[in-house]
Amino acid sequence: MINKKIKIDSMKKQLLIFFLFSFFIQFIYAQDSTVVKSDSLTFESQRERVNQLLNERSRRFGEYDQSLQKKTGIFGLFKTKKDMQKSIDILRELVLNDNNIFIETRKLLDLKDAQSERYQRLANEYDAQISAYMKTITKLQNENDKLRDSLKSMESTDTGSGVLLYLAGIVIITLIILLILQYKRNKPKKLTE
Repeated sequence: MINKKIKIDSMKKQLLIFFLFSFFIQFIYAQDSTVVKSDSLTFESQRERVNQLLNERSRRFGEYDQSLQKKTGIFGLFKTKKDMQKSIDILRELVLNDNNIFIETRKLLDLKDAQSERYQRLANEYDAQISAYMKTITKLQNENDKLRDSLKSMESTDTGSGVLLYLAGIVIITLIILLILQYKRNKPKKLTE
């Protein structure tokens, strides 16, 4: 009876720990997924910005190439100062756009590095938590084993004391029988009849 009760109590504890652990993991995962979604959205928007700047650069470079070919001077043979200035302006815009591309690419790389560091930190935290849970489970299993051993020793002690009780009863009954027999032997006989 006691053994069943201890087993049920230990099973309840283990079941409770399991449910708490699974609830905790779901709670952390739910928070994590929202952070991951916002991080990935930020990363995607930054990537789109870089792609737009690259497309803009390609378009501007095409304009620059056309401006180099364009000659509005005498009979279309020479470049005018205005043509050259337009080419220089387009080239300046290309350089500014390239600078923006470098800046946005750096931001994109920083986001990627931050995500990698965050994932590494989360992995380390999860490893630490899992190790702690494993230690707790091992501790509870050891405690459960100790309780089982103590229960077995109590049962064996109960069995031993039961045997001693039976032996004591047999000895007492034997002594009573011997006393009765001794009493009958030593009983004075009636001589007058």
